[in-house]
Amino acid sequence: MSAPPVVDLPIEDERLAQDVSTGLAAVEKLLRSSVESEDAFVTEASKHLIEAGGKRFRTLMVLLAAQFGDPSAPGVVPGAVVIELTHLGSLYHDDVMDEARVRRGSPSANARWDNTVAILTGDYLFAQASDILADLGPELIRIQAQTFSRLVQGQIRETVGPKGDDDPVAHYISVLADKTGSLIAASGRFGALLSGAPADVEERLSRACEAIGVAWQLGDDLLDVASDSTESGKTPGTDLREGIRTLPVLYALASNGSSRLVELLSGPVPDEDVEEALRLLRAHPAMDQARAELTAWVDRARADLAGLPDIPAKDAFLALCDYVVERSG
Repeated sequence: MSAPPVVDLPIEDERLAQDVSTGLAAVEKLLRSSVESEDAFVTEASKHLIEAGGKRFRTLMVLLAAQFGDPSAPGVVPGAVVIELTHLGSLYHDDVMDEARVRRGSPSANARWDNTVAILTGDYLFAQASDILADLGPELIRIQAQTFSRLVQGQIRETVGPKGDDDPVAHYISVLADKTGSLIAASGRFGALLSGAPADVEERLSRACEAIGVAWQLGDDLLDVASDSTESGKTPGTDLREGIRTLPVLYALASNGSSRLVELLSGPVPDEDVEEALRLLRAHPAMDQARAELTAWVDRARADLAGLPDIPAKDAFLALCDYVVERSG
């Protein structure tokens, strides 16, 4: 019997694959029940993104990290639900700030209802996460608070943008580390702590998961330019159309390359110019620079993973590192 894919990643060890599959099912069950409310509309709005699907990437990180202790420890599944609720709540808020109309192939909550409903639903998910977290102990509460602080600060810095003397690339990477990497780092830390893994293993997993998270987001940046399909979950060139300065764009703007490309990238790219902008950017050294940055983050993750005990979960994490590189093209 072949191992089932998780986040498009086949887990080769059958026992680990079964453990992860069982854990994912348990998380999904608790995730859905945790947002049930006496108010039918609150329940409907809260389940909107849960039922739209998603990779459950952070859940996977919790479950794999828990393998370095006792994966059946009672706090592991609730801890994964806390992480997933926090992520989902942030998506409701992100869609309002971005004025997004679609999320995971379905209308966003703000498009289906309105901004107020979306914001309040995100707040409700944060509250439900806190309720579960209260039973997991003060150390987990502290980690969650610090993580949420980083997540919000990253969002603020992204919204405000770099100051005049800031390096735009360094600013962008720091935003990714806080906005995306921090919660994935917390996923690894939660899994390790709740399973009783040793402290040095917890630290390594937290650092490795953060680096994987940053690399994953950089991979999305590359896919938005390099992909001819919708591998990244959105139409190629979406970031260009919205005027979002991802890493390849920042590198291109910092170079002395094609003035036509710099002209196109100076703001949101009109629909009629997107294909030209993609063609020029794909041929630009900025793409190799961005891939090198992604590889550097993956190498950081591998360096921490190398010091972990040799169990199947370590191999799964290393395979995930390979996958993050491969998916970016």
